[in-house]
Amino acid sequence: METIYPEDLILVAIIPSPRDLEIARVLGWYRIPLQSAPRTVRVDWIAFYQPGIFGPERWSIRMYARVEGVELVSRWELLQEEQRHPRANEPYYKIQLGPMQRLEKPILAVRWHRFTFLYTTGERFLQARTIEALRIRSVAERNSLLRSLRERAAGSGSSDCKK
Repeated sequence: METIYPEDLILVAIIPSPRDLEIARVLGWYRIPLQSAPRTVRVDWIAFYQPGIFGPERWSIRMYARVEGVELVSRWELLQEEQRHPRANEPYYKIQLGPMQRLEKPILAVRWHRFTFLYTTGERFLQARTIEALRIRSVAERNSLLRSLRERAAGSGSSDCKK
């Protein structure tokens, strides 16, 4: 297992269904529509928030993986069985993942939280027991996170930076 370092940048993203979690685990990728993508997807790790459809494991983060690469592809290239899907030709980020890892203790949503993406640091991720604890609060920490996001977005070219 690889180590998460305190300064690592982590993207928390909703994994919409058990099928999508299985794709991430078995095939080693996760998709994000370009149209709704966060500022940058060039992060060190991605953690998956499991919504209500996950039954007893709902409203929690239990799984995460190292991000090993990012490419822009069409939806039908990812899901060839869905070539007639209304968004089949739309661009998606294909986030290539390392082996899926399970947290020893899940990070829980104590009260209902609605978000699509959330950036956090390795330090917060390793210490958090609730989703609320992942949020960056201090000005210094927020400035550091924003600087890291800007550097990654600028260093990766325009295809990864939403303007």
